[in-house]
Amino acid sequence: MRRTASLVLLAFAVFFTALSPLMRWYAFPRLAKIPPSQYQDMVLEARPATLIDYGTMKAERVPKVTIVQTLKGDVAASDRIEKTAGRDVVVWDALSYVAGPDGKMVSQIPERYIFDAHSQEPVHATGEMVDGDPVRRNGIEYKWPFLTEQRDYTYFDAQTRTSAPIHYKGTRTFRGLEVYYFEQTIPWTKVALPKKMPVKGITPQAVAKMGTTRWYSTKRMFWVDPVTGAPVNGEEIHKEELRGGDLLPGGGRVTAFAGHVKMRADYVDSTVALVTSQRTLVLLLTSYLPWGFVVLGAALLALSLHLEARGRRPGAGPAATGRAAPDTPEAPLSPA
Repeated sequence: MRRTASLVLLAFAVFFTALSPLMRWYAFPRLAKIPPSQYQDMVLEARPATLIDYGTMKAERVPKVTIVQTLKGDVAASDRIEKTAGRDVVVWDALSYVAGPDGKMVSQIPERYIFDAHSQEPVHATGEMVDGDPVRRNGIEYKWPFLTEQRDYTYFDAQTRTSAPIHYKGTRTFRGLEVYYFEQTIPWTKVALPKKMPVKGITPQAVAKMGTTRWYSTKRMFWVDPVTGAPVNGEEIHKEELRGGDLLPGGGRVTAFAGHVKMRADYVDSTVALVTSQRTLVLLLTSYLPWGFVVLGAALLALSLHLEARGRRPGAGPAATGRAAPDTPEAPLSPA
């Protein structure tokens, strides 16, 4: 009976030990993915800020500028692209809506971002765009991969429509979470005007005819949870200028927008809470279950060997069980 129990325990020990690497290296890459129907919004503020008055074409100091970012998954588009891409795809329709201190629109830039649901690598398909202009992304945007590494990544900048390195700057502690801190600086670059402007008649085409150009520079900072790859905080030191042409008095330059943009405190709190709950699920697949299976397999193996050793121990016969051996009948006496 002990021999049978020992073999059963040994089989379970092998099973759970083999299941550990399968859970980490086979199941996790297939199960961990961004859902195609995800919806997320974020409010950022620059307090105070500098903003152009298009009536006078002069920069003014204002108490705040608000930027509302929304990400909405297009499930139907994801299903359609997956048929030709041959992998799980997420399609995000993003919108950055900038409002002045009076709540009126300053600018808005829509995006369509298509990426691999598991690795967050861009997937190039019809419809990929920024402000209506077709683009071909290289690198990540909005989110880092699961199990983010301590290295530089390539990050796509929607204003310049180009990609550049975003540099890993070390490990930080943010709201009790150990996070990776990244920085990217975009030098002054000539960029397109948003197609939708707050003043009627001011269009990219009209501004271009006057010889006026828009320039942009930013320093962006992200605090990223390395388990989920989700930023728990983001900031930008953002600057925009209009330069030259007949639109500006004397053909000089004017600040269109400048400010230190930060996530609003209540959105930081909700983001940290959401990421904390999601990282538990990722750790379950990458750490808790794999290591738990290893420990369980080792315990079952030890118990199996213990039972096997007891079964083979010398003296483990009938006497060891506490039962008396049957009496041996005496041999009959030989006749004299």
